[in-house]
Amino acid sequence: MSEQFRDKALPLNQEGVAEVVDRLQVTVAELWAVLNVETRGCGFLADRRPMILFERHIFSRETDHQFDISHPDISNRKAGGYGAGGGAQYERLQRALALDRRAALRSASWGIGQLMGFNAEIAGYAGVDEMVTAMQISENHQLLGMAGEITSNRLDRSLRAHDWAAFARGYNGPEYAKNSYDTRLAAAYQKYTLGPLPDLIVRAGQIFLMYLGYHPGSIDGVSGRFTRSALNEFQERHGLPFTGEINEELLEILRLEVEKLPA
Repeated sequence: MSEQFRDKALPLNQEGVAEVVDRLQVTVAELWAVLNVETRGCGFLADRRPMILFERHIFSRETDHQFDISHPDISNRKAGGYGAGGGAQYERLQRALALDRRAALRSASWGIGQLMGFNAEIAGYAGVDEMVTAMQISENHQLLGMAGEITSNRLDRSLRAHDWAAFARGYNGPEYAKNSYDTRLAAAYQKYTLGPLPDLIVRAGQIFLMYLGYHPGSIDGVSGRFTRSALNEFQERHGLPFTGEINEELLEILRLEVEKLPA
């Protein structure tokens, strides 16, 4: 079933960042602060399906609680019970799909910004099917969906004003302070204002290496020890000279190798 939600799974690029920055009317520092604090870092799993989290209490609500007794692990008035992450979330989603397809898709959060399916229309999509299709194409699409939700909820104003408490309250709910979302956003903004931004070429290379079965570490656009090790392993396996870094030429080689993977 892994192919059911798999499409191009393209990594974030400069055009995607520029489009979202323009839509939100912010700088890249504000955008990367949100990505650093409010997202999972990467919008796709190693098998190229979008990152998801299935919410059993949302499925219960979306189906008027009719499956609470028969399927309490995936339909429950109480939040939680997520189980393992990654691909295991798709196993839970598949079970819910068999009961009520639309409700199941609306009950999962999708992509880099973990956009809830029931917010599809708020984010600018015609419906959840259109949203899920977009989530499979690229992180650019995922980020645009996230930006759509932010602007619809008028949180872009708080972002531009650097009112981190207001943004965190709107994005995470009234208990945002428990996880220090506001102070973490402020610190991340300061970091990206003063220091270097993630390298999108390196970040895309990290994602392609992950798709190809290597282990580049965190998808963060920073060429650390794990990224260099994964890159060296890839280059050795393909008879390429060791470069120690991911540049545009090597990124294209990685991209072509990913294209050879089963559809």
